Amino acid sequence: MTSDVAVPAPATAAANGHGEAHTTAGFGALTLGSIGVVYGDIGTSPLYAFREAVMVAAGAEGSPTTAAVLGVVSLILWALIVVVTLKYVVILLRADNNGEGGTLALMALAQRAVGTGGATIVLLGIISGALFYGDAVITPAVSVLSAIEGMKDVTLTFEPYIVPLTVVILVCLFAVQSRGTARVAAFFGPVMCVWFAVIAVAAIGPIIRQPQILFALNPLYAVSFMLHHGVIGFVTLGAVFLAVTGAEALYADLGHFGKRPIQTAWLFIVVPSLALNYLGQGALVLDDPGAIVSPFFQLFPQGWLRGSMVVLATMATVIASQAVITGAYSLTRQAIQLGLLPRFEIRHTSEAHSGQIFIPRINQLLLVAVILMVLLFRSSSALASAYGIAVTGTMVVTGMMGFVVIWKAWRWSPFAAAALIVPFLFLDLTFLAANLLKVFEGGWVPLALGSLMILLMYTWRRGSRLLFEKSRKLEFPLADLVAMLEKRPPQRVPGTAVFLTSDPLSAPTALMHSLKHYKVLHEKNVILTIETAQTPRIDPAERVRLEQISPTFSKVTLKFGFMESPNVPKALAIARKLGWQFDIMSTSFFLSRRALKPAAHSGMPRWQDRLFISLSRSANDATDYFQIPSGRVVEVGTQVTI
Repeated sequence: MTSDVAVPAPATAAANGHGEAHTTAGFGALTLGSIGVVYGDIGTSPLYAFREAVMVAAGAEGSPTTAAVLGVVSLILWALIVVVTLKYVVILLRADNNGEGGTLALMALAQRAVGTGGATIVLLGIISGALFYGDAVITPAVSVLSAIEGMKDVTLTFEPYIVPLTVVILVCLFAVQSRGTARVAAFFGPVMCVWFAVIAVAAIGPIIRQPQILFALNPLYAVSFMLHHGVIGFVTLGAVFLAVTGAEALYADLGHFGKRPIQTAWLFIVVPSLALNYLGQGALVLDDPGAIVSPFFQLFPQGWLRGSMVVLATMATVIASQAVITGAYSLTRQAIQLGLLPRFEIRHTSEAHSGQIFIPRINQLLLVAVILMVLLFRSSSALASAYGIAVTGTMVVTGMMGFVVIWKAWRWSPFAAAALIVPFLFLDLTFLAANLLKVFEGGWVPLALGSLMILLMYTWRRGSRLLFEKSRKLEFPLADLVAMLEKRPPQRVPGTAVFLTSDPLSAPTALMHSLKHYKVLHEKNVILTIETAQTPRIDPAERVRLEQISPTFSKVTLKFGFMESPNVPKALAIARKLGWQFDIMSTSFFLSRRALKPAAHSGMPRWQDRLFISLSRSANDATDYFQIPSGRVVEVGTQVTI
């Protein structure tokens, strides 16, 4: 069953602006926080990225040449400079949607810039959002597994316990999500600062012993490697890309920390530490080719120091996993508000920070999928093959939408916008092509997960539109109904009735059924519509719009940003200042709850009809989603075929 407020109508919002974080925290605190949350994923890439890339480059020989090591390190360093620093830190962090970033924020910004005919933009947003879920499944699995595998470098007796211990840690991680992340998040920044300091310092010794590794700073070594290694060089690119996974987090967390703290943390702490560590791993392999098996942990002396590093790596990868899990919650809330997914139960875990939420259903699905990944692949090397496709796909789509924003919203000429974005897009497509070579080695996993999410989002959006159009044809124009009721008023009862509807031009189904069956009308009647703006948040002054359409009828429109959780009673309290005498205790909310059945001809295939009906049945109750007191709600049931 579904309510007739299932799909909030998108509203036109204010023009974009370059905003900063929605917080009053100091610059230092924001920078420290960004190190803990934003850079957890990319910060733990040294655990496996260089190892996977250099092993591919070594090929059947098993022992990498000096040219291969220098080429791989050079590719990694310049991928960090070009993809992360130039594309994300310098360019895309400027493409904010009222201070917010992320793939759906960029979609809404591009959609607003294009105006009408933004169906392609929505499709790109759906693809990008769907691929993020693939990333959210693989990141915790590969990160934690790669850290626990360091136990083998301490002693081989731990090897049989790697997978079980990984599963236990991941189960505990997902189990504590419902308690919120505010307390543990305070430790994220300091722990990751220690992590970056340690991985940088550990690399200095090998670099001093093998200073020739510094030649890798010259991009010509990367070019030479690609030219002389042919297919192997192209395949190596897929593994090199593992070094930049997590770059999307830079953009997605823009609203939490602001542009300057994220840029400062990257330029002065994160990228220098990563560059030193990759140079150190390369120097270690030049010094001892046998270290190719586990170059990261072998940077640390055998004994208690390496054991301590396994513990620190585990903490860092849990932080990296936490960031992508909360990112999945935020993305889901945005998708619900933008009409791409049905309503799910959203719990707020912090009274102070509205962005800290927990979605039980997403948490359960992610846990099951992550555990399956660990049990199916059983090693970080096997999972690494599945990792790159989701992230490269997201980056390609982000580049396309970025082009639209630069062209339309920033008002650059299409040639200038293309000159800026096309080189990055070409690089992203090259990385994507290299990763697609690993489809049969595990790359099918994010493709399958992404395809499933695309199908679900498209089905929900398409089915909701068909249902809306069908309902509009069956419904009576509101203006005509109000005119009839004013001429021949039925029996009046005291109090206020609020009828929720997604179509303010038509008489709500609940109102029609109330008149038909009870033959009475309240003294005051409100037609309430809830809109979702294409901006992340709405100024409270713009939250409520009142329109008196007759002595006893009025229209109220509540507007929420796509990153806000709709709270109807709190929003209606604002209406008091606008002249509406609203008293929750003398007000009844009428909702139409529709039971859907497949029609012979609906505009969608029969299997998609059934999928849409299943999704609608799984949707959270509108009463809970809009935070309306359940004791004040009257639900009217109807049957609708679709």
